[in-house]
Amino acid sequence: MRIVHQFLKLVFIAALAVQAGCSDPPKSNNTAAALPGIDALVSAQWLKEHLGDSDLVVLDATVIVESDAEGNFRPVNGRANYEAGHIPTAGFADLTGELSNVESPFQFGMPSPEEFAAAMGALGVGDDSRVVLYDDMGSSWAARVWWMLRWIGFDRAALLDGGLDAWTTAGGELSTEPVLRNARTLTVNLRPELIADQEEVRASIDSDAVNLIDALPEIHYQGEWTMYDQPGHIPGAVNVPVTSLFDETGHFRQVEQLSKLFIGDREARTVTYCGGGIAAAADAFVLTRLGFTDVAIYAASLEEWAANPDNPMEVDLENIE
Repeated sequence: MRIVHQFLKLVFIAALAVQAGCSDPPKSNNTAAALPGIDALVSAQWLKEHLGDSDLVVLDATVIVESDAEGNFRPVNGRANYEAGHIPTAGFADLTGELSNVESPFQFGMPSPEEFAAAMGALGVGDDSRVVLYDDMGSSWAARVWWMLRWIGFDRAALLDGGLDAWTTAGGELSTEPVLRNARTLTVNLRPELIADQEEVRASIDSDAVNLIDALPEIHYQGEWTMYDQPGHIPGAVNVPVTSLFDETGHFRQVEQLSKLFIGDREARTVTYCGGGIAAAADAFVLTRLGFTDVAIYAASLEEWAANPDNPMEVDLENIE
């Protein structure tokens, strides 16, 4: 039942759901070059061995998915789950609050770079930190925070492979103690090209130079079911559902398997989308790990796109089994 429940959570997340300084790579300095790095994906065993490192900041980015009597889903703050048990030393990163623009018409509107950097700084993330992100909902929420950190020019962040389940399966203990770190300064070296907007996506429809990837479930991509104002997918998009990125244990599939999901020119512009820019971030995370060099997420995704009747959508009902 746990695996089935996890799969259903991933499906909902899907339904919601390279370098800095403008377009140029960030200029390094001797201090930054001397800082220890971190792989983009770390294991529970690695985290157990490094949990006490003074520069390591662990953050729980869980968002809880609830449904009402009519079957309508809604994301809510995951702090209750965090307080019930989290990885020791982990703080709570709130994507329903300070890590998003709560004034946006979209559920997870992008904050300004400065607001996001300040929010991460308040969680104890500084320029010399290493960050491990996890969630209890399939890693897409953590991937969204990881992508936003890259967006402001911070590369020393990783996802915990398998999330909280992997930690407990590996024998990791949970804590109910709240974690508050001293605020730090996190510098913005913005990479605006990591976030696509509606205009870029509209222009990409007739462009062979752009790969457009839909991270929603196949049933949504084909148009049999939708949570948005129009069914189907953006014309020209190929479907790589977020659930296809993970094995039955919730870990990311091996690189060789993931490479078969994402084909095409790895230097071409590649834009991922979903419902609200959450599942799209997991696809973008994998694309980056595979060596795609010009990846962006359409953060507003179908929440914005499908609400505009002038934006085209395609359905593929004849291929539904």
